[in-house]
Amino acid sequence: MSNQYRPTKAEIHLNHIGHNYDHVKNAIAPKTLVPVLKANAYGHGSVQVATYLYRKGVRLFAVSLVEEALEIKKALPDIDVLVMGLTGPDDFEVAAEHNLIITVFEEAVAQAILKTVHRLRFHLKVDTGMNRLGIKEADDVIRFMTRVQDKDNLRMEGIFTHFATADSNRDYYLYQRNRFEALLKKLPFTPPMVHASNSSSAIKYEQEMPYTTHSRVGILLYGLTLDRGLDFLKPAMRITTRVMHIKQLKKGERVSYNITYEAPEDMRIAVLPIGYADGFIRKNQGGDVSICGKRYPIVGRVCMDQTIVRIDEDVTLNDEVHIMGDAPIHIDEIAKRLDTINYEIVTQVGARIPRVYLDKEVTS
Repeated sequence: MSNQYRPTKAEIHLNHIGHNYDHVKNAIAPKTLVPVLKANAYGHGSVQVATYLYRKGVRLFAVSLVEEALEIKKALPDIDVLVMGLTGPDDFEVAAEHNLIITVFEEAVAQAILKTVHRLRFHLKVDTGMNRLGIKEADDVIRFMTRVQDKDNLRMEGIFTHFATADSNRDYYLYQRNRFEALLKKLPFTPPMVHASNSSSAIKYEQEMPYTTHSRVGILLYGLTLDRGLDFLKPAMRITTRVMHIKQLKKGERVSYNITYEAPEDMRIAVLPIGYADGFIRKNQGGDVSICGKRYPIVGRVCMDQTIVRIDEDVTLNDEVHIMGDAPIHIDEIAKRLDTINYEIVTQVGARIPRVYLDKEVTS
C-alpha cells in the first residue's frame, strides 16, 4: 500500500545520472571521478544515488558534512567518503570510528590533528584564491606535511584546492591553478590523491592538469551545468503534480494572499498541490507550468501548500502538471526566472516531496 497521498512527486532518473557519470568519466580518463553527494545529492537523494553508482563500481564519494558521510556509510559500509566541509577536533573520534576521510582546512585543525591519538585519514585543503576554506601560506602547508610524516596514526591521503571561477572567469581560474601547481612542486611528498577540479573545471580543463589524479564532480552528475554547449547532459530530476481543484472566477474577483491578481475577465483557475514549503517559492508568481504540453501562467501568490494557475477549457481534473525538469520547462528556466543558479533550485526541493526512483534505459 502506498504511503503517498498527494500527487506531487520528484521523479529521479537514475540512468540519466549514469549517463552523465559515464560521459564525464570518459572525458577525464584515466583519472578517477569522485561523485559529490553533498546536500542530499543536490536534492536527488544521497543514499539512492550512491547505491546506484556503487553498482557501477564507484567506491569513493565526497560530501560536505560528517552527518552526510555517516548516512551513506550506513547504507554502504565498505565505501570511502571524503568530508570536504568544516571538521574539527570534536569530529576526530567519530571520523576514526567510521573510517571517514576528513579535511584539514586551517592551521588550528592542522595543529590539533598532529596531537590526536586517533587513527585518522585526511586530505589537506589549500586556499589558492577562493578565500573560503583552506590553508593559505605555502610555508604552513610544507611545515605541516613535514611533521605528518612522523605520525604513524595519521594518513594524509590527498591534497586539494577549489576553483572559484572555472565556469565564469578563465583568468582567475588560471591564477588559482598556477598557485596550486607552484605549491605542489614544493611539497616534501606527494599524497596519493591530488584533486582540484569541480564540475566546470573537470569537463573543460582536467586534461590540462597532468599532476591531478582525481576530479570532483557534482552538478554535472545530475544533468545540470553553468557552462554552455554541454548538450550531452540529461537532467535527472523531474517534478510533477496534478490538477486537484478547478473553479470559475468572474471578472474583477481576486486571487490568493494579498489579492495581488485580479481576474481581467470571466476565467477558470486550477489549484495545484505544491507550494513554497516544497521549495516552489513565492517568487515563481508570474511564471508558468505545463499541463498536457501547454503552458499556463501562475496567478496570485504562491501559498505554502498550493499554487494557482489560470487555465482554459482544455484542462480537466487530475491532468498531470509539469513543474520543472527537462523540456518543456527546464530547471535552468526556473533558475533564470528566480535570478539564481540551478544548484539552488534542485537543492531547495523540499523533503516532503517524495523522490520516485526510475531505472529505465536512457533514450538518446
